Amino acid sequence: MVEGSEAASSVDLVVRDLGRLPYAEALAVQRELQRAVVEARAAGCVPQAMYLLLVEHDPPVITISRRRGVLTHLVATDAQLAAAGVEVAQTDRGGDITYHGPGQLVVYPILDLNALGLRLHGYMRFLEKIVIDTLAQWGIQGSRIEAATGVWVNGSKICAMGVRLSRWVSMHGLALNVTTNLEHFDLIVPCGLTGRTVTSMQRELGTSCPAVADVREVIVGRFRAAVAGALATPPRGRVLP
Repeated sequence: MVEGSEAASSVDLVVRDLGRLPYAEALAVQRELQRAVVEARAAGCVPQAMYLLLVEHDPPVITISRRRGVLTHLVATDAQLAAAGVEVAQTDRGGDITYHGPGQLVVYPILDLNALGLRLHGYMRFLEKIVIDTLAQWGIQGSRIEAATGVWVNGSKICAMGVRLSRWVSMHGLALNVTTNLEHFDLIVPCGLTGRTVTSMQRELGTSCPAVADVREVIVGRFRAAVAGALATPPRGRVLP
C-alpha cells in the first residue's frame, strides 16, 4: 500500500525543456529517467521525483511502433522521405505510426502511476484532459473520440498519444500540433486511422496561433495541477508490481 498521501505529496515534478533534439537523443533521456524512477519503486520507495520532458524533434521523424502491420501505414517512398528531410525510427511505445517535427510540442511524462493512483486507461484520460484544458486556453474545443486515443478538433486529430509502462512508470507521451508542418502527415496514415485528417492550433486559429513556448508554459501548468491533484487524492487499493 502507498503509505498515505503525505509521502506522495512530497514528490517533486521536475520539468526539463530539451529544446529541439533528435528523437534518439530524447529517447535516451527518457529511458535513463524512467529507470531511476523504476529503481526507486522496486526498492519499495515512493520516488522523490517524477519528470516532465518537453521537446520539439528536429530533424523531423516518423516513429513506428512494433504493432503488426504498422509498416503498411508508411506510404512515402524513400525518395519522398529524403526530399522532405524526414527520418524514420522504430519505437517501443504503444500505438501505431506518427510524425514528430518542429512546431509540434512533444511532452514525455515520466510518472509513477502507482503514486498517482492511475492505471493505463485512466492515465490516457488524464493526458487527454490536460491537452483539452490547454487548448481551451485559446478557445479551441478539443474532444475525445471513443476507441481513438488522443484529442480531436471537429473530427481532426490535433494531439497523438502513445505510452510505454515499466513497473507502472510511464515514458513516451503526447504530441500536440501547434505550428507543425501538416504536409508531412501525408507521408503516413496517421495513427493508422484511414480517412482521418490532422489539424494544428495554427490551422484552427490562423494568425492568432500562439508560439510553441506559450503553449509549453500553459501545458506545464496543467500538468503540475493535475499531478498535484492526483497526489492529494487518497490512494485506493494495493500498489501493483
